[in-house]
Amino acid sequence: MTRFQFLFLLLFAPLLAVAQSPKPATLAAVGFLEGHWKGTYNGGPIEASWTAPEAGNIIGYIRMMKDDKISLYELFAFEQTEVGPVAMVKHFKPGLIGVEDKEKSDRYRFIEASDKQALFEKEDASIRIIYEKRTPNQLVIRRGEKKTADWTFSDLFVFDRVR
Repeated sequence: MTRFQFLFLLLFAPLLAVAQSPKPATLAAVGFLEGHWKGTYNGGPIEASWTAPEAGNIIGYIRMMKDDKISLYELFAFEQTEVGPVAMVKHFKPGLIGVEDKEKSDRYRFIEASDKQALFEKEDASIRIIYEKRTPNQLVIRRGEKKTADWTFSDLFVFDRVR
């Protein structure tokens, strides 16, 4: 290595490392959630809706019904943080009675995404959730549990787009 090459590496290698370090994911990674969706779950209809990413957040809900009555509400807030998206979920019984403590929500950190799929993990690492757009008109939420060394996923909610 010549003296010039050594000086070049010494001066510019830190800059190259910074330029090549990955940027945190943005909410665009879950932008495919946007829309109005319906499906069935536990013998009753379910309905969901999510907004487009804007101002560092996405808001959404799922409502579950059975026998023409509400059985559970889930409210979602996806927020952009310096390390990537974070999903926060609160559950409510009929009457908007909170399931979690008033000051708490289930929090999921972003792990990775592709064009039509995003993976999150609950902060206690007990559950993983995959949001997957299987077709332009089908959205699936999959729940994963760790079995031995691997995660096993199954469909939790399957939605069709409402037109």
